[in-house]
Amino acid sequence: MSLKRLSFWVLFAVAALAACVTTPVSQRQALILIPFSQEVSLGRQAYGEVLKKEKVSEDAHLTEIARRVARRIARISAMPNLEWEAELLDSKQQNAFALPGGKIAVYTGILPVCRNEAGLAAVLSHEVAHVIARHGAQRMSQQLLVTGALTAASISLATHRDRNVIMGALGLGVLYGITLPFSRSDESEADEIGLVYMARAGYDPNEALRFWTRFAAEKKGESPPEFMSTHPADETRIKQIQNRLPAALREYQLAAEKLGLGETFDIKPEPDRSRGEKTRPKD
Repeated sequence: MSLKRLSFWVLFAVAALAACVTTPVSQRQALILIPFSQEVSLGRQAYGEVLKKEKVSEDAHLTEIARRVARRIARISAMPNLEWEAELLDSKQQNAFALPGGKIAVYTGILPVCRNEAGLAAVLSHEVAHVIARHGAQRMSQQLLVTGALTAASISLATHRDRNVIMGALGLGVLYGITLPFSRSDESEADEIGLVYMARAGYDPNEALRFWTRFAAEKKGESPPEFMSTHPADETRIKQIQNRLPAALREYQLAAEKLGLGETFDIKPEPDRSRGEKTRPKD
């Protein structure tokens, strides 16, 4: 190895070590190479684009509930000073998301599954946890490293007769050995952090277990095998939440205000919902 190349890898290793951060609650070490300011800017831009395309709900009461739950979770999060805002979107999608910078959206289609404020808190605390853990920046950083490694491999195999076969195998290896497992790990971490956050916000964390059980029943076994999915299997997720409930309940006992399940929603799911709109809550 040349001195120039050795110097590059030494500098890269130092930069990577400097970019390691510790996630609140889970205490997991993560590599982030993306500046926080860039992450926030991308989140604001994406949020603006969503609001241009989607219809904002005209239900003032449900909108206030969504914003109230979001405020309570944001207030006890590790980033309470972000410019948090939440919007309720009129859509059959069973979905919600939070973006870097504190931008939250809830689709009305998820509310019948939530049933009450605590159910919605289970969803939003999970989404807020993605923001706090900077999972988007982690994925971008991972993609930078993977792209660099695959580019280097492609160059080194430029004259190899089986180059296409080897690169195809490497691509599959990256997908099933790195990308999807890390995505599932991020989802599990968001569940872990979210369970604590909803408890600290004063919502009964037992409802998280009930919500994810209801949500799993909505899919009627339509999910792909876990190793091919960006999310843990429903059985895996529910078992992990069960194991984490005792710690979350201890946090709930320490909460300044105990809200229990909060307000219950009197909403019935629409019977003609298309299969394509049954999307799980995601980041």
